[in-house]
Amino acid sequence: MYIVIVGLGGIGRNLARQSVEHAHTVVVIDQDEARCSELLEHYDVMAVTGNATDKTVLEEAGIDRADALIATTSDDSVNLMTCWLAKKFRVPNVVAIVNQPSHSDFFKEVGVRISENPDELVAARLYYWTQNPQLQQLASIPGGTIFEIVAEAGAPIVGHEIRELKVKDFVFIAIRRVRGELIIPSGNVKIQPGDIFTVFTKKEAEDDCLRLLNKQLKKSAE
Repeated sequence: MYIVIVGLGGIGRNLARQSVEHAHTVVVIDQDEARCSELLEHYDVMAVTGNATDKTVLEEAGIDRADALIATTSDDSVNLMTCWLAKKFRVPNVVAIVNQPSHSDFFKEVGVRISENPDELVAARLYYWTQNPQLQQLASIPGGTIFEIVAEAGAPIVGHEIRELKVKDFVFIAIRRVRGELIIPSGNVKIQPGDIFTVFTKKEAEDDCLRLLNKQLKKSAE
């Protein structure tokens, strides 16, 4: 793939690294010449110094043959204008970070696939980890989240069947036992201490699902 990455902050640099590691052709655009030069020292990319809202800068980056453009700057107006231009050049896949949630609708109107504010995503994950030390989020996908949660010895539901769990808007994908055994969940499977549940829950039900699972799978504090 021919990928154009706009913005060389932390996310842009990491995207460039990952794209190169997967053998894609990568062009980066940033207004900071030092950032471009630094990246060129470490990775086999093409770098264009300039403002990506300038049509000539995008043309220099080869936008007319790009398979994807990813806008990662901290300025939503820059990201939006860049994506709009990319759409005009008929780039098949246009993706952007949205720093202010209130701007999301503007990107959607242009037909851009968006990611939420990365700072908020990191903050949310850190918060979940502090509240759920035994929880490991595996993936955030459109419409929901996949995570792992452990059944603690002495938890109320341990020794009971899965059908007795009181929780909704989730799907158990798998159970991994302490011995490494992988089980496809069914209602009559008895929950054992140390069972690791892989769970999918709808995005809007995530908080309630975690609260109810924690109440049943965690040992109550004395």
